[in-house]
Amino acid sequence: MDLQTTKSATRTGRRQEEGMTETRHGDRAAFVTGAGSGIGRAISQRLAQEGASVACVDIDVDRAQESVALIERAGGRALALMADVRDRAAVRLALETTVAQFGPIHYLVNNAGVVTMSSLEDLTDEEWDLVMDVNLKGCFVVSQSAIPHMARDGRAAVVNLSTVEAHVIVASRGFCQPHYNASKGGVMLLTKALALELSRYGIRVNSVAPGPVATGFIPGVDPENIEVPQSVLDRLLIRRLAKPDDIAAAVSFLLSADASYITGAELVVDGGWLVR
Repeated sequence: MDLQTTKSATRTGRRQEEGMTETRHGDRAAFVTGAGSGIGRAISQRLAQEGASVACVDIDVDRAQESVALIERAGGRALALMADVRDRAAVRLALETTVAQFGPIHYLVNNAGVVTMSSLEDLTDEEWDLVMDVNLKGCFVVSQSAIPHMARDGRAAVVNLSTVEAHVIVASRGFCQPHYNASKGGVMLLTKALALELSRYGIRVNSVAPGPVATGFIPGVDPENIEVPQSVLDRLLIRRLAKPDDIAAAVSFLLSADASYITGAELVVDGGWLVR
């Protein structure tokens, strides 16, 4: 066994002792937005569990701290940062702080998102601007700001969170949220544009489109006590809501070397929602 192999084995053993289960993302740094709850928290935990150092970024720094505490309790390494993805100065500071702490960023996950439950007739300009700015412009701002800080070693990757609602309209209450559909449809095509632009730096860019997920994303919904309408179960081929961990697993795959020949693609994780 040579010296390099010995070092690698020692590092693997240390992570196993500390509660880490894998080293798929060992020696990588990740920047995850919307990391204070739900899917973002699950992604952060999954990447840390698999060896990455994770910057948990959220507009609510207390929630980001809670995510960090969970990661550290499991033996991982993480940092809580406050940033509104619409605020370019705050994003830049968060990126610079991450690089100072962890070194070049290998993984960027644009997960931050919002929705308001308004029909077309009731939708205000303020709601439209909020949802479009966070979900679509925020993805652009963070991605553009991260470029100087992304690793150029052929291992860097970006995953954006889209949704099946970028493909089909879901009107469970008799109306949809057109601003949300428009924002996430934009994320799907922005992903392809970023994949082209960032290929010159060896950075892959993909998106994940979740179907119904058991989180508190929708205002007023308790993720621990979600009543799933029969119409939703009837459409799903896997007859349950997704768990945040299901989405995190897909994100981890797209960031990993296992997906090294995948870019500009969207991975749908929807329990068969789009089949019919």
